[in-house]
Amino acid sequence: MKLRKLSSILLATTMMLSLLLTGCGTKKESAEETKTGGSTVTEAPKAEDKEAESEKPAAASKIIIFQSKVEITDQLEACAEAYTAETGVEVEVWGTTGDDYLQQLKIKLGNNQGPTVFSLAPGSESEELKAYLSDLSDLSFVGDIAANMANEIDGKIAGIPYTMEGFGMVYNKSLIDATKVTDFASFEQMLKDQKAAGINGFSLSQESYFLIGHILNTPFALQADPADYIKKLVAGEVTMQDTPEFVEFGKFMEAIRANTNNPLEVNYDTETGDFATGKTASIHQGNWSYGMFTDYDVTFDMGMMPLPISGNDKVAASVPTCWYVNSQASAEEIQAGKDFLNWLYTSETGTKYLMEEFGFIPVVATMTSPKLDPLSQSVSDYAAAGKTISWPMSKWPTGIVDVYLVPIAQEFFTTEMSGTDFLTKLSDAFVQAGK
Repeated sequence: MKLRKLSSILLATTMMLSLLLTGCGTKKESAEETKTGGSTVTEAPKAEDKEAESEKPAAASKIIIFQSKVEITDQLEACAEAYTAETGVEVEVWGTTGDDYLQQLKIKLGNNQGPTVFSLAPGSESEELKAYLSDLSDLSFVGDIAANMANEIDGKIAGIPYTMEGFGMVYNKSLIDATKVTDFASFEQMLKDQKAAGINGFSLSQESYFLIGHILNTPFALQADPADYIKKLVAGEVTMQDTPEFVEFGKFMEAIRANTNNPLEVNYDTETGDFATGKTASIHQGNWSYGMFTDYDVTFDMGMMPLPISGNDKVAASVPTCWYVNSQASAEEIQAGKDFLNWLYTSETGTKYLMEEFGFIPVVATMTSPKLDPLSQSVSDYAAAGKTISWPMSKWPTGIVDVYLVPIAQEFFTTEMSGTDFLTKLSDAFVQAGK
């Protein structure tokens, strides 16, 4: 079912509950305790090892992978089989529905039954679980990772990026001329024109991040220092209703409510299906949504354009997910996890899976993709042109979207709440969530 695809796409929609970790995990063996062999991977030597390379721990004969993007589960299992065929190391891939992935991961780690390799969203998720993240700075390819794409924590590379993803307005080029939708006035006029023609001009959908999380990211990203703004917002030192970019965001939301289908009556399948069949001219989505269109006979060209709040001309692009290695595993398991990642990002077979089977946008200089879909190509083009804004939503208080923001958005779309009142409630929510 297409709803199965939804789970992993909601990059951060899982409500992050209080940390359930109750133990420190299995204590790592020291390098001196495991000098029984060498890694099969050529790693960059550390400065202190230039004259004599120290021995590395022997790699374990089995690793376990647990990750949140359910749409690549089948491809990852095939990749695991290929890795076993080439290296002899067994790889077990644990399944997940995606919706409760983070909660499952916390429980497994807290019970000392964690996987060897797992995924997290860089930002609040990885910071919360940083006690479980190995230092991956010595992997052979880290120097080739694009700037600001690896997850660095406390001066060390902890997370290896899956891919770059971007979101904005995915639009039908036969219905919308992107060059003419550049500010609030032109955006609102587009909505009215499409409505008059019997077409839904723009669509959100009812799921957490598709309803409020992603679209609210844009005014945050337009701040001079988004991270500092979030800190001040949580502390009650600034408010959205007194910040120009958010004031305009409130106007956008009022226009969307007045001129489009109520998103509370639209789920992700309907949103993408109506777009694919020409019933909707644009949707607020990311390049991940292209996979939803493969079951339709799409007859038009599509692209991605910025949400033009305050004249914004950039799409939101970042790394949604990174690979991590469990630091509480044994030294042999840690080495085996590192070996797998090194193989995935440097071998011919591994990179083929990343680029062709997983459909990832390259984030490592040595990789190229032979077949980017139109939306991924659009994100890649914006990134190459320096036309991207960040994802400060990754720094919002843990759990704020599901617990605080969604109920406010639901109220907004079922009442005549003004944009100003909407912003006031959102501002108060950040203060409450930050306590």
